[in-house]
Amino acid sequence: MYVVCKEHVELAIDKFVDEFEDAPDIVDLDEQQFSDWERPIRCCMNCEQEAQFLVV
Repeated sequence: MYVVCKEHVELAIDKFVDEFEDAPDIVDLDEQQFSDWERPIRCCMNCEQEAQFLVV
């Protein structure tokens, strides 16, 4: 699972496919809310931008 900014979506997809050999689901975090999960503030690729997408 990767929580990334718009700039790093493609990189997260590539990493997911390499690791799991399957296509991920992409969730826009501005459109989806989870009751048992708190959205991270920053991109997991250490770029300091706001996390916008969940690649899972």
